[in-house]
Amino acid sequence: MTSTPAALTTLGDNAARQLANATKTTAQLSTISPRWLTHLLQWVPVEAGIFRLNTVKDPESIKVTCTARQTENQLPRTFVNYDEKPREFFLNAVSTILDVHTRVSDLYSSPHDQIKEQLRLTIETIKENQESELINNPDYGLLSQVTDEQRIFPLTGAPTPDDLDELLTKVWKEPAFFLAHPLTIAAFGREATRRGTPPPTISLFGSQFITWRGIPLIPSDKVPVADGKSKILLIRVGDKRQGVVGLYQPGLPGEQSPGLSVRFMGINDQAISSYLISLYCSLAVLTPDAVAVLDDVEINKYHDYPDTYK
Repeated sequence: MTSTPAALTTLGDNAARQLANATKTTAQLSTISPRWLTHLLQWVPVEAGIFRLNTVKDPESIKVTCTARQTENQLPRTFVNYDEKPREFFLNAVSTILDVHTRVSDLYSSPHDQIKEQLRLTIETIKENQESELINNPDYGLLSQVTDEQRIFPLTGAPTPDDLDELLTKVWKEPAFFLAHPLTIAAFGREATRRGTPPPTISLFGSQFITWRGIPLIPSDKVPVADGKSKILLIRVGDKRQGVVGLYQPGLPGEQSPGLSVRFMGINDQAISSYLISLYCSLAVLTPDAVAVLDDVEINKYHDYPDTYK
């Protein structure tokens, strides 16, 4: 009579994992975006948190003439007048206080420093809020500074090449980029492709962007979308071009990057250490024709052409 051999056993995976070191990532924050707008703006340092935008008053009143050769012309006399009540921009603060218990930072900072990680994630959130304010702030945001003359509406609802061409007539002096929600850019791509003019792409900052007339369409999820409609902005940037500039305060105590300050506030009697994080910024449109907006863009208009997108 033969005996049945005993079943072979080995160390199981679950038990073996208890002796293994897991490779740990830093905390992944899904709300982080590329924030292209802050990269593409020129940032101007201001003194004492105030930026005064001086403008010429009645520019059409400046008189000049072209004199013909060998003739005696009466030259006009002129002067350049300035606005006596220029607009002033004041830096706004995006701030918060970060609390970290000393027990957490003392015991659980390997392999990743808990204080550095808490600061990094909070600063990323503040910078996301900064980009939103640059676009939507009711006082200094891009959308609030668009004049009525620089505001147009789409011809058919969906964003078309014709609409972007119309925007270019509003910001024709060295336009830098279009700014739109990713859904709006996708809608424009569909419309352009449907018309047989698929937009070409270019590479910026190691990423690909579609373009129109050589001008990139820059995505930002901070451009508002409501009831299936959004906006497309066209922007000229830089003080030398009388465009749009970002404003920041240099030389802040605890400065981590331009306009961003981190200051240790101390440890309270509950062993909680606190850090004040502040980002001071604003935005100025130097001349009205530096920005224009295509308003009430329908981003789901492609449903009108179901056969095209099967």
